[in-house]
Amino acid sequence: MCTTPDAPRRSQMRPEEFEELARLAFRALEGLQLEFLGGRLGVKPRSGGNHGCVIEWLVRSCFQARPELWLHSHGLRMRGTDGGRVHPDGTLAPAEAFVGQGEWVDADRVLMVVEVTDADVDADRRDRVEKPRAYAEAGIPVYLLIDRDSAEIIVHSQPDGVRYETVHTLPFGKAVRLPDPVGISLDTEPLKNWVR
Repeated sequence: MCTTPDAPRRSQMRPEEFEELARLAFRALEGLQLEFLGGRLGVKPRSGGNHGCVIEWLVRSCFQARPELWLHSHGLRMRGTDGGRVHPDGTLAPAEAFVGQGEWVDADRVLMVVEVTDADVDADRRDRVEKPRAYAEAGIPVYLLIDRDSAEIIVHSQPDGVRYETVHTLPFGKAVRLPDPVGISLDTEPLKNWVR
């Protein structure tokens, strides 16, 4: 195909096209979620097994400490250069924050996002490199990474619009205080049961 210098070329999928693809794939690829970040399509397995135990532990911990907040499972529309779409393992926000918004919600009411590592190499890059950047660009106050490979909990906070200025890493078994606006303390001892 020949193009003239002033003819527009489309090199990336639009976020709206991705949402439609994800909706169709959800039906066809049960057990998988699609993400669109950095202009690339990613596939994320749904949680189960030990990964699911970690999420259930976190749901209970958050609800006991702050019952007005829920750990939601919606997909997020990201602000930033590519308008990505991600499916965090958990999204902490007020209980009614996403009423009527559907599967993909705006990140403006999110207090914390959570990712739990899996054996997938692609997910590893996304959880440790791409998502912290995207979450910081979106202004999400806290990003909690539960790293089952290294048996560590990594708390990212103080987003400056490009990155998180503060990152604390603690081994499983230590108590961790999630900074405001989350303000929840977690006993991470149970996480030792769900490493790889």
